Amino acid sequence: MLPYLSVKSKLVLALSAIMLVAVVGISVVNYQVSRESIREELLTSGLPLTRDNIYSELHRELMRPIFLSSLMARDTFVRDWVLNGERDLAKISKYLLEIKERYGFFTSFFVSDETLNYYTHDGILKRISRMNLHDVWFYEFVARGVEYDLDVDTNEAGDGELTIFINYRVEDYDGSLLGVAGVGLNLDWVAGVLHSFREKYGRRVYLVDPFGTIQVHSDRSLIDCASIHEMPGISSIAPAILALGDEPTTFEYDIEDRHILLSVRYIPEFNWYLLVEQDEQAALSSARRNFIHTLLLGGVAWLVIISVSAIAVNHYQNRLERMAVTDPLTGAANRRELVIRFDRAVSRYQRGGGAFSIIVMDLDGFKMINDELGHLQGDHVLAGMTLGVRGMLRPDDLLARWGGDEFVVLARGGLGEVAALAERIRQSVAALTFEGLSREGAVTVSCGVAEYREGDSLDSLTGRADSAVYRAKACGRNQVALASI
Repeated sequence: MLPYLSVKSKLVLALSAIMLVAVVGISVVNYQVSRESIREELLTSGLPLTRDNIYSELHRELMRPIFLSSLMARDTFVRDWVLNGERDLAKISKYLLEIKERYGFFTSFFVSDETLNYYTHDGILKRISRMNLHDVWFYEFVARGVEYDLDVDTNEAGDGELTIFINYRVEDYDGSLLGVAGVGLNLDWVAGVLHSFREKYGRRVYLVDPFGTIQVHSDRSLIDCASIHEMPGISSIAPAILALGDEPTTFEYDIEDRHILLSVRYIPEFNWYLLVEQDEQAALSSARRNFIHTLLLGGVAWLVIISVSAIAVNHYQNRLERMAVTDPLTGAANRRELVIRFDRAVSRYQRGGGAFSIIVMDLDGFKMINDELGHLQGDHVLAGMTLGVRGMLRPDDLLARWGGDEFVVLARGGLGEVAALAERIRQSVAALTFEGLSREGAVTVSCGVAEYREGDSLDSLTGRADSAVYRAKACGRNQVALASI
């Protein structure tokens, strides 16, 4: 049935097929663009923004107890009370109770380096010992010599609740250690913050210490128990995470059939790492849905479109491509192709590809041929001359018709090398014979050669070559003249 269709019908069918391919292609491209856009947004904006928001909130909440712990450590009352022998228990208990209640902390405490007594608002909780695992934090903190740190541990003064303790070094007026003071925060509010971000953004958020142990997590069973060194997937990049400096960084890892995007920020004030994870497949679900919807709509819309007239499309495409870059009379390249090839030559030159030059050729006495023998004979001369010049060129040289009886050769090489080529062209043209012209040498060319200089445009380069052509004509025509350097 197809052979009996009109040309118009065939064209409609071909266009319908092209449109169907376009729908599928656009759907695929849109999916890829959406996928890359979502991924880029996650890596450069979404995850970092979530990470920085959480960082700001944690920083704001935790810097307050750190600041108050520092005030406790520098309080003259605490210092004097210790230096006077820690005699009045009621005074330190009242002081710690006031800190706890005024600022709403879960607990407040002071541990003496001299007596090893652990004081809370209820009095002496215990006397710490190196043999007690709950007391290891004190000796490690003192040994490190840092001003303060954060520690997650069970609160013996509060029914074993997991607590973030802010430990601050207390020194006397000469800088000698007196003990450690600080406050404790219940982890519930931190876990609540992390859980809210997970609900809102679908991202898992947690904090780990420099050893990779989870310190804060919405799943409290992982706190102080799980380590990223032992967790599937992330364990492969755990060393890189914990080696991270102050600059926030993104990582990627795979776990089972999921690809995880991870944004990490080191919090120097707490000596912890903030980790924000996003399952890439979950984030891309909207892009996949849109892709499927687009394909279905396109399939329904173009279900009746029957494929292809590829031979005709290829045939006309090839003709159009040739027409786009070729002068129809002579078969030489046109100006458009010359501009493209010139730009390529400049790019190659700037990458160290070597010098190149142009030859501007103008037929001598061509107006007389047109006037005396007619334009058909003139066209025949132009076509024959073009064929002869082409035989003298190298494969990567280009012959283009500049306009009328003027041609341009774009050739690799410096001024001297291309001038020699121009001379061979001049001799070759002079040796041509044409039907209707009485003798050899009836057609000659005057050539101007100019070498490309840094910053030259096509117009400036051909302008210098044109000036050389005028000198060649002024000196008697049928000559090669070189443009000034």
